[in-house]
Amino acid sequence: MKISLTQLSQQADVPERTIRFYISEGLVDRPEGEKRGAYYTARHMEQLLRVRHWREAGLSLEAIAGLLHETGRTPVTPPQPGTVQVCSHLIVAEGVELVIAPDRAGLSAEQVRELFRTVQAAHVALAGSNKNRGKNPRS
Repeated sequence: MKISLTQLSQQADVPERTIRFYISEGLVDRPEGEKRGAYYTARHMEQLLRVRHWREAGLSLEAIAGLLHETGRTPVTPPQPGTVQVCSHLIVAEGVELVIAPDRAGLSAEQVRELFRTVQAAHVALAGSNKNRGKNPRS
């Protein structure tokens, strides 16, 4: 696929000026070829649509640039009103709950379990120190 800037703009429904700006900011690659022979490919379309999607999700251009330049991480868009989201709701103790959206937190199932164990241990330690304080009138 080889298309012009005008065609890219029309197909992605993004103004040419915005595309040029995204290129200058490093959010979209420079076109292939030189001057009048410059053209855009499917890769450019994918990059442009990804940036547009993240912008519509509420991310700033600075945040998008950071996400694009990180390696190995899949960016997660912030939840929008009406979004359905799966969360792990972990009961640590009476009145203490931990709610985690593992995909947004970037945690594997094992990491969620480890976080839960760590929070539970911290709660037990804090609860134990509170009981000891109550028995010692000088504290």
